[in-house]
Amino acid sequence: MVNFECDYSRGAHPRIMERLMATNMEATPGYGLDKYCHHAESLILDECGISEGKVYFLTGGTQTNACVIDALLRPHQGVVCAESAHINVHEAGAIEASGHKVLVLPSSDGKVHANALRKYVEDFYADATYEHCVFPGMVYISHPTEIGTLYTLDELEALSRECGRLGLPLFMDGARLIYALAAEDTDMTLRDVARLCDVFYIGGTKAGTLFGEAVVTRRPGLLSHFFTLVKRHGALLAKGRLLGVQFETLFSDGLYKEIGRHAIDMAMMLKSAFVGKGYRLYIDSPTNQQFIVLPNEVMDRLAGYVSFAVWGIRGESETPVRFVTDWSTSENDIKVLISLL
Repeated sequence: MVNFECDYSRGAHPRIMERLMATNMEATPGYGLDKYCHHAESLILDECGISEGKVYFLTGGTQTNACVIDALLRPHQGVVCAESAHINVHEAGAIEASGHKVLVLPSSDGKVHANALRKYVEDFYADATYEHCVFPGMVYISHPTEIGTLYTLDELEALSRECGRLGLPLFMDGARLIYALAAEDTDMTLRDVARLCDVFYIGGTKAGTLFGEAVVTRRPGLLSHFFTLVKRHGALLAKGRLLGVQFETLFSDGLYKEIGRHAIDMAMMLKSAFVGKGYRLYIDSPTNQQFIVLPNEVMDRLAGYVSFAVWGIRGESETPVRFVTDWSTSENDIKVLISLL
């Protein structure tokens, strides 16, 4: 079985595993107060071009979103996002469980646009009964979006300006940020993200680590008592150095960029194979997620040899599916898929 189901099916990149083994018998302070977490934080802040910021390490994306959103909002506030956003669709109500409503904006491309946000907030305060409603308190976006699309630099700058004007913190879910930054023709850099977002996180789970996400902020005051809040959520890892070792490795010797570039190269090869065979793209994604429309008989036959995700509801004659590449995808995997097509 050739794997294209997701980008976290396998363990960790060999260089990360080697580093975990090499440091396995060391005794260090817990809860992220060790030398590896401190060094990883300095490497990340330097890569982001942040002189005085803060990095917090958590283990998974859903808990990261829940902790950051809870930290940024007052009890009467909710989080604004696109209707296809991960926190609205695939996190089992985790945000609502922490006491905050998800406030949805219609979006055809998976993005939150500045003009749509402006209208939403204006309409909210134009309602004479707004005091009875959940107030918009922050904005959540992801890059790439849930459907593999990317923000342009102009779009993110416009959204950041609007958030600043409205007094709403801008939070970016970066579970797959590695692939957005490595995508062909993108005009966004990690330093742009750090400059324009109040808080964001750099995904590790989907980027070659065993687990882990790195929350980054250039405004530490926004995440007041975040360490304690993370523990309150049950999300503080006692053996925190395991996160530090992994992110230290990820941000040493260009490994983060190497993994991203490799996955994008494999994804573009995969896309070209499908298009070359006459199959239709469901979404034209420039990232490691590729969305293809397959006739049901082809999909069913492939499923015996290749793992992939059905994207939504099975159609009567054809169905959109998703193929995902990562650090472990090989050219031979793509060749096997092409031969099956």
